[in-house]
Amino acid sequence: MHKQPQPKIQFHFLESTNLTNRTLLKKFIEKLCNQEGRRLEHLNYIFCSDDYLLHINQQHLQHDFYTDIITFDLSEPKGGIHGEIYVSIDRVRDNAGNLNEPIYRELHRVIFHGALHLCGYNDKTQKEELTMRRKEDQYLQAYFQ
Repeated sequence: MHKQPQPKIQFHFLESTNLTNRTLLKKFIEKLCNQEGRRLEHLNYIFCSDDYLLHINQQHLQHDFYTDIITFDLSEPKGGIHGEIYVSIDRVRDNAGNLNEPIYRELHRVIFHGALHLCGYNDKTQKEELTMRRKEDQYLQAYFQ
């Protein structure tokens, strides 16, 4: 008996969110990785609460603050992308309100942000953050055109 291959991208909802057209989104994330020169092997998105993500931030990164996303790169050297991306739905809602953006658009920005991290982009310096924002905007525009 053949073992079924695991889907490349899986969405897990610990908090509910209105994420529509998931099949299209998964194909787009894989395309994003390919366009950035990376092969996608397996990626889990976990949509959770502020408190859940705060606990992960404290336990794994020794950071004691809320954040909208934490990305764990589990890739093997010279292998394809393998990772876990945790997204706080609470933070996405708050940030969307603060930025006067629709929630669905901010949610997709964060989803693409995590994938871009796994493709090698960082946002620690002002220059890196500017590059990351440009890439997010590029993929948001392509996705919602």
